[in-house]
Amino acid sequence: MANGGIQLLGFTLAFFGFLGIIASTVMVEWKASSYAGDNIITAQAMYEGLWKSCVYQTTGQIQCKVYDSLLQLPGMVQGARGLMLSAILLSFISILVATVGMKCTTCMSEQPEQKDKVALAGGVILLIAGLLALTGTSWYGHRIAQDFYNPLTPTNSRYEFGSALYVGWGASCLILIGGGFLCCNCSDKGGSMKAPRYPPPNSGSRV
Repeated sequence: MANGGIQLLGFTLAFFGFLGIIASTVMVEWKASSYAGDNIITAQAMYEGLWKSCVYQTTGQIQCKVYDSLLQLPGMVQGARGLMLSAILLSFISILVATVGMKCTTCMSEQPEQKDKVALAGGVILLIAGLLALTGTSWYGHRIAQDFYNPLTPTNSRYEFGSALYVGWGASCLILIGGGFLCCNCSDKGGSMKAPRYPPPNSGSRV
């Protein structure tokens, strides 16, 4: 029962992490315009994501523009796109695999050893997906920080971390923790061998 509870907890964390990386990928707030230094223009806020950029006016108007050309995008954006989409795909596959291997499901219930291996495979794929998402968000955040502290970058062209990065970091951690729980599945084969399945036959009573 304890292993089944750990599997269910890991699956739940991984599922919420899966939803988190989807939300992070589609969000536009990967980097936000900075008001540090001498930049005192606060009439509008600029945000850039993996798919489009938006400008928020203080009057409430929002103007967004989808990136026209894929080849003209910076390598940072292209790499982050690939890593996040790969993480989403692997997370989806691992959730399906883990569902089959969890103890609370009836799939492959007649083959407990194979069922544990399937759950372990789902956990390993989740770990890979979490590392991909963490790499994509961390790489993007590193480039933002590098450009921010670069003295050659104009003040009005500096950006800070957007909310999508924090969502991505949190979701990546949830997927890694969930995958770790699914990998920490101990087999009960040793315990079942120690305890007899049926009570021993009664020996004849002495007269």
